[in-house]
Amino acid sequence: MQTGEFKTQDQDETARTGILCTNHGEIQTPVFMPVGTVGCVKSLTPSELKDLGFEIILGNTYHLYLRPGDELISSFNGLHEFSSWDRAVLTDSGGFQVFSLASLRELNSEGVEFRSHIDGSKHFFTPEKVINIQKNLGSDIMMVLDECVPYTADYSYTQKSLQLTTDWAKRSRDFYPENSAPNLLFGIVQGGFYKDLRSQSAKEICSIPFDGYALGGVSVGEPKDVMQEIVSHTIPLLPESKPRYLMGVGTPLDILESISRGVDMFDCVLPTRNARNGTLYTSKGKMNIKKLAYREDPAAVDPACSCYTCQNFSRAYLRHLYMAKELLSYRLNTIHNLAFYQKIISESREAIKTKTLQDLKESYSSVYSE
Repeated sequence: MQTGEFKTQDQDETARTGILCTNHGEIQTPVFMPVGTVGCVKSLTPSELKDLGFEIILGNTYHLYLRPGDELISSFNGLHEFSSWDRAVLTDSGGFQVFSLASLRELNSEGVEFRSHIDGSKHFFTPEKVINIQKNLGSDIMMVLDECVPYTADYSYTQKSLQLTTDWAKRSRDFYPENSAPNLLFGIVQGGFYKDLRSQSAKEICSIPFDGYALGGVSVGEPKDVMQEIVSHTIPLLPESKPRYLMGVGTPLDILESISRGVDMFDCVLPTRNARNGTLYTSKGKMNIKKLAYREDPAAVDPACSCYTCQNFSRAYLRHLYMAKELLSYRLNTIHNLAFYQKIISESREAIKTKTLQDLKESYSSVYSE
């Protein structure tokens, strides 16, 4: 396969498996990408991520631009050599971070001016600059600059924001023309929580020849049923011949529901953030390792799990590490949670192949009714 090529394989109704070829290897889909915001997945080494079976991680343009700087990373021949990660990297454009820093930024047709959350210094992102930063990072998959609107945004503002995102997407593709491998470029569909605007955005963004298409602007505070309604409406509007990426989602059930709707790619901070907060995902549901009930518990976190943490350590020991605020707690909890997410993805691929995805969803729904 050539860089940028995407081949679908098995299908179970609208769910599908596939392979996406990048400059740093092939990625099996559906795929979950651990979040490595500043060039690492918190507390884990690249070799540990490989042992868990991950083929791609996510980095963030906004954070890496501010610290240590994309030009410094470029001097190390990009993020792969800088971080000793030789598999694929997708970088977010920074649009979500700009959204989350609404009080520190100003938008106009040219781009977005924002103040660094680190030192208050002023910076200006244009669609073209964001592409240049990601080229310096050596991203295998680059995301275009977009505006993510809050759940509370009214129709008029969302409509204006949609046009801005479309204009920026066109400028991004013009600046980095089609077939400019090895970096791939994905467009992002916005439109808030208005179905007609989502349809309009999908039509406009999909008219631009990107290497993949993402659905952004969800998981921003809306109820679960509203999010899935928007996903159900929008995903069928994206090309079947290209990978579909649902940004910032989600929980185990979010992922399985979205896979059943035809989504190929996911990222979310939940497994790693919750690991650091003492919340572990298991085949029986979520576990709060802080609870006194685990103080003398000799069992593994999840006897059904084959990860390093479950094969070697008891609930009592993991609780002790967490209560003592030992760094090893973060590492062992993170290894387990990422192993659990990888297990869900692997099981979903097999279920699609055997056309039993609905059964898999039901088995997780019984313990993850969120």
